[in-house]
Amino acid sequence: MIKSISLYSLVFFSLFFLGLFLHENFIEKQAVILPFSLRKIYLFHLGFSMLICVNFKLFSTVDKVFEQLGFIYLGTLLLKIVLFCVIFYNSIFTEEILTQTARLSLFFPLIIFLLTEAIFVAKVLNKK
Repeated sequence: MIKSISLYSLVFFSLFFLGLFLHENFIEKQAVILPFSLRKIYLFHLGFSMLICVNFKLFSTVDKVFEQLGFIYLGTLLLKIVLFCVIFYNSIFTEEILTQTARLSLFFPLIIFLLTEAIFVAKVLNKK
């Protein structure tokens, strides 16, 4: 259990630091000014993905809950989208027009963390 949680932490923090570093360097080279904080976007995805994976690992030991983990994961995805929209409402929806680079800068962290999170959750679900 501790080994898995340590692996999750290592992978997600590595994704955070490497992804943020590469993304910020790319944005600086393109001389684009984003209307939102890229660091906060990555921090949100890091925190929420870690929370989901750790909780799924813990709940996978409870037989009554294990049968429902797939449905719970779908609910957490919906919750993640809603919380993201609520937290970043001003920087996303109040801007008149987001540039293509700004849209992609919102999309890339989502995809990176979502795919990694889905891989870890799938491993937990396939154990039994």
